[in-house]
Amino acid sequence: MIIPFNKPYLTGNETKYIEEAVHSMKISGDGMFTKKCHTFFEEKYGFLKCLLTTSCTDALEMAAILIDIQPGDEVIMPSYTFVSTANAFVLRGAKIVFADSLKDHPNIDTSIIEALITSKTKAIVPVHYGGVACDMDEIMYLANKYNLYVIEDAAQAIDSFYKGKPLGGIGHLAAFSFHETKNIISGEGGMLVINDETFAQRAEIIREKGTNRSQFYRGEVDKYGWMDIGSSFLPSDIIAAFLFAQLENIDKIQNKRITLWNSYYEKLKPLVEKNHFKLLEFTKDKTNNGHLFALVMNNIEERAALIDFMKKSEITPVFHYLSLHKSPFYLEKHDGRELENSDRFTDNLVRLPLYFELSELETIKISDTIHNFFNAR
Repeated sequence: MIIPFNKPYLTGNETKYIEEAVHSMKISGDGMFTKKCHTFFEEKYGFLKCLLTTSCTDALEMAAILIDIQPGDEVIMPSYTFVSTANAFVLRGAKIVFADSLKDHPNIDTSIIEALITSKTKAIVPVHYGGVACDMDEIMYLANKYNLYVIEDAAQAIDSFYKGKPLGGIGHLAAFSFHETKNIISGEGGMLVINDETFAQRAEIIREKGTNRSQFYRGEVDKYGWMDIGSSFLPSDIIAAFLFAQLENIDKIQNKRITLWNSYYEKLKPLVEKNHFKLLEFTKDKTNNGHLFALVMNNIEERAALIDFMKKSEITPVFHYLSLHKSPFYLEKHDGRELENSDRFTDNLVRLPLYFELSELETIKISDTIHNFFNAR
């Protein structure tokens, strides 16, 4: 039987809560399950304000509107990330200034950010790759020094921490994903986290098509109207019902994923010691939320050979992002700097299957297959 790369996990209450949402006769946005999800995040992680969105992409687009991105503004972010990270700001007219990754991790190399800051820089967008924190102390120091906004792309970073602080709770704004490939899912779905009080009221308005309908529903105004630009960013309460069933089981899900991650680590460490590949390194002040397990091969040819070998053994590994600065859309807009670490991860990184229902026996099979690949070479 084929071991897939990902398999969505159902906790058992998803359909029950969806039925409850349907019977409540309030299945549009901001119903009872949306409120439950907001409360969960605000209480568990101490986020100032949370707003569910239809995707992490939407949350990033809201963030770009909130910080008033204008044509010509510059935004610094890693090249090794998903296209949504950049698209949200390009849609508002921003110029993306891509930064390289660290040598041993795809996260942005904070040591080069200051040299990229100009009078046009408006924001820094760190991406917590694999749920592992960027160096947020340095990023926030630079943001304060140059009066910049920080928007955390925390798509993969639920329940992960930096020096005891939850990721998504450090920058001015943050965006999370609940896509079916993430730890906690709702099929599609996302969330904007507002950590700066000055954005709280406007965020509600932007999310509700530019109207103050949320205030109206709370009885704070006697009618609602068009107050600002905006779009329909809020999800159905049916999506929130699915998500809440997942959130009730977050500790169980996280513990299992970290157990699987540790199992891979122990079984594959001997191959690292033989220099067959590297694993992503991170320091003790950055927690691991078990989002992904990746190998960094020595070259692209070996990666292709490993993927082919594993697929013949009915295992489905995948590679990940392509450097955005070399994408067809942005190649001519990039300033020409070489981003060698980003390109190396583009060519050499491979992700192993990691999902809640993956068994210990399957991690052994996957690890043994990787051992067999190198033994045969």
